[in-house]
Amino acid sequence: MYPAEFPATMMRMDPKLRDIAAKVDGGERLTLEDGRALFASRDVWTIGRLADTVRRRLHGDVAYYNVNRHFNYSNVCALSCKFCDFYRKKGEDGAYEFGEDEIRKQARLAKEAGATEIHIVGGLHPWLKFEYYTDMMRLLHEEYPQLHIKAFTAVEIVHLARIDKRGRDIEGVLSDLKDAGLGSLPGGGAEVFDDRVHDEAFKGKIRSDKWIEVHDTAHRLGMMSNATMLYGHIESIEDRLNHFIMLRDAQDRAIDNGWPARFQTIIPLPFIPGQSELKHLPGPTGLDDLKMLAISRLMLDNFAHVKAFWIMQTLELTQLSLQYGVDDVDGTVVWYDITKVRGGTSTHQETTVSSLRRAIVEAGFTPVERDTLYRRVDRDGPAWRVAKQSPVAV
Repeated sequence: MYPAEFPATMMRMDPKLRDIAAKVDGGERLTLEDGRALFASRDVWTIGRLADTVRRRLHGDVAYYNVNRHFNYSNVCALSCKFCDFYRKKGEDGAYEFGEDEIRKQARLAKEAGATEIHIVGGLHPWLKFEYYTDMMRLLHEEYPQLHIKAFTAVEIVHLARIDKRGRDIEGVLSDLKDAGLGSLPGGGAEVFDDRVHDEAFKGKIRSDKWIEVHDTAHRLGMMSNATMLYGHIESIEDRLNHFIMLRDAQDRAIDNGWPARFQTIIPLPFIPGQSELKHLPGPTGLDDLKMLAISRLMLDNFAHVKAFWIMQTLELTQLSLQYGVDDVDGTVVWYDITKVRGGTSTHQETTVSSLRRAIVEAGFTPVERDTLYRRVDRDGPAWRVAKQSPVAV
């Protein structure tokens, strides 16, 4: 049901949203045309209230956070995507690649901080061997078995198949990584599923069909994953909607086929110009962000979670987004080298558990710590365990 105050505001609702509101109330799936109407409407308040209705139907007043640590093993990349301010070429100023000692250090710091997850992604390094990645997984898993490893975007997985001369054997690559300790896949590398945008902004990167294939394969193998969309650059509204439909279809496929895993969350990521080749573009506004998060919740009816990544959306806007369909504020992060939201240069981008919990409480929600699989966590300082009778929250 709508919040109690919602019917009284129906007279002020954008008339073009009335049929959509009725569908949301009845739990009906929205169409591509509904999505067009949502993006075209300036009635952001109603869009937010509709998204909040769905969010509360699924999660009540709970808002999730986790204690995690991001780690970028290398920024050396064979690609030169126009939107990217992260990549460097081998030998270029600022290029790095970490060896076993640094990898072990990052995992030790994560454990000492009580992290439940380490999140690992990097550039498409042209010379590191496949064994570098399996050895990394094995080292982390054997020395810190409680730490869930979420690592490697679909783009990286396809790259690993190429460097190991596997051809199209995505399943073999994922199986080897899983055997070595990989727990789940992050959602990065999706950008926007459109060939025009692909060829202009990130030519050479895998296309949508390959990205979806990697995640389908992970789901068949029992590894959960996330999904993203990078928005606010050269894509159109139609491109965003097609992206949603492709993700929704992929999730339907996982559910209908009874695969042991699926997408857990959608993470809409605002484009931040930085010093990229698209730095002349303004990027999305805070209002754009709220609208995008809310429409994500409404269009992706088979995704349990919508996450606002505070690193890119700021903690202040993330707090507000909890009333626009978001139920997850991500985690403590600590290290993040891919974007610096306020013009900074440091990879140290960290917040505290108390800051996350305070933001959630002040927004009117109940903070709940989760692990990577959305199981509730019982904590005693850095020591933690999955709460008893805590099924995966999907």
